[in-house]
Amino acid sequence: MGWVVLMFSAPLAGIADTGDDLGMPSGPVILTVSGNIKHTNVGSEAQFDREMLEALPQHSFETSTPWTEGSSHYRGPLMRDLLTRLGAQSDSVHVAALNGYEAEIPVSDFEQYDVMLALQKDQKAIPIREYGPLWVLYPFDHDEALLSEKIRFRAVWQVMHIDVR
Repeated sequence: MGWVVLMFSAPLAGIADTGDDLGMPSGPVILTVSGNIKHTNVGSEAQFDREMLEALPQHSFETSTPWTEGSSHYRGPLMRDLLTRLGAQSDSVHVAALNGYEAEIPVSDFEQYDVMLALQKDQKAIPIREYGPLWVLYPFDHDEALLSEKIRFRAVWQVMHIDVR
């Protein structure tokens, strides 16, 4: 009898291991991550709704940007935390926006700076017309090196897809 139980439970062992389970989006998918990632939830991709992104460790900072007036408070997960959660292995990511803009960002930026996937601006969800719903945002006011044109081109707003290359 023990062998029968073992035989039927062995194929389910992988299913029961949910330590790396991302869960499934229950709301509209606002971010898809593909490429060289270990943890997925829909085929070979990781799809996130807002609630799933808010469940990641949150970080915040205040900064001005080259595209907005004054300084604002932004909140969201750090890009390095998102990539770690997905088991990403890469030197760069390719980020695509709703408006067709694309940028290649070295992962070293995420290690050197607190680059955020901003979900909120001044404690409110960021609307599409104001660079949302997701914005790869650098803490521009925290380091003069971030004020370069090269870095500005990496601060992608209206993010919809990240490909880990």
